[in-house]
Amino acid sequence: MDIITVGIDVSKDRLDVAVRPSGETFAVERNAAGLDRLAARLWELSPHIVALEATGGFETVAVAALAAAGLPVVVVNPVQIRAFARALGQRAKTDPIDAAVIAHFAEATKPEVRPLPDEATRLLADLVDRRRQIIEMIGAERQREKRVTMPRLRKSIARVIKTLEKELTSLDADIDDAVRSSPAWRDKENLLASVPGVGSVIARTLIADLPELGHLSRKEIAALAGLAPFTRQSGQWRGRSFIGGGRSAVRTALFMGAMVAKQHNPVLKAFFDRLVAAGKPKMVALIAVARKLLTILNAIIRDQQPWQTA
Repeated sequence: MDIITVGIDVSKDRLDVAVRPSGETFAVERNAAGLDRLAARLWELSPHIVALEATGGFETVAVAALAAAGLPVVVVNPVQIRAFARALGQRAKTDPIDAAVIAHFAEATKPEVRPLPDEATRLLADLVDRRRQIIEMIGAERQREKRVTMPRLRKSIARVIKTLEKELTSLDADIDDAVRSSPAWRDKENLLASVPGVGSVIARTLIADLPELGHLSRKEIAALAGLAPFTRQSGQWRGRSFIGGGRSAVRTALFMGAMVAKQHNPVLKAFFDRLVAAGKPKMVALIAVARKLLTILNAIIRDQQPWQTA
C-alpha cells in the first residue's frame, strides 16, 4: 500500500494541495468552509503526513484546524523547502508547484509529527513574540535618538519610546498573568529559573517557543534550538563547524542565559573557562555553554528536579 503524503502551500486567500504519490492537486479557500472541505477530503485519503510551510502566520489557522480534525500535521522550514527545490532543479514557482515540492520534501525526509501546543501555550507564545517586537522597536528608536540633533525630533522619539515602554510593561503583566494562572507553567518556570543564568524572560520564552523541552534527547533539542553543530567537509578537506536553523528566538534566549551563566553559574563558568584555557575562541566557548545550558534545562524538565550545585 502506498504511503500517502500531502503538501499544502498556504497563501493569504487559499490553500493549494498536492498529494503524493498519486500526483493529485486541488485548492480550497483559506476560510472556515474551505478548511472543513479540506479536512474531509484528507480524512478520505488517510495521509501519513500533512506538511505545511511556515509562512509568517498564515498557516496557523490551517494547522490548528487540521490538527483538531485528527490529521498528522507538521510545519516545515521554508529554508529547507527552498534548498530541496533547488536540489531537484525546480526553478519554476507557482502555488501548486510549491505544494508539490512540500509534499515531495515530506515524503523524502519524513519529518516527525509532534503534538501541537494547546491554545493557552500558543497565546503565551504570541505574547512573548509581541514583547520581543516591542523591545526591538525600542532599540530602533534609541538608535535614531543617537543620530538626531533637532530638539523637536528628539522629543518625538522620546514620546514614542515612552509609549513603547508603557506597552512593554502592560505585556509583561499579561505574560505574568498567563504564567501564574497555570499551575503547570508556574512549576515549569520555577524549575527553569532555578538554574543560575536563567531568569523569568528566558524561562517564559522556552515555555512558549520550545514546548518539546524535556521530551526529546539532547541532540534533538539542540537541533530544534539551532545549536547543533554541523561541519563542512569534502574529501580530505574539513571546514569549520557552524550552527544555524532552528528557532531563532529560543537560540537568542539561550545566548542571553549563557552570557550570564558563564559569570554566575559555577558549573558553566568552569566549563567556559576550561574551553577558553584550551584555546577555544570565546564565541565558540559561549556557543558550547548555550548548548550545555539547554541540555541541563532539558534534563531538569524531564526529571522534574530543580538545579542542584552538587
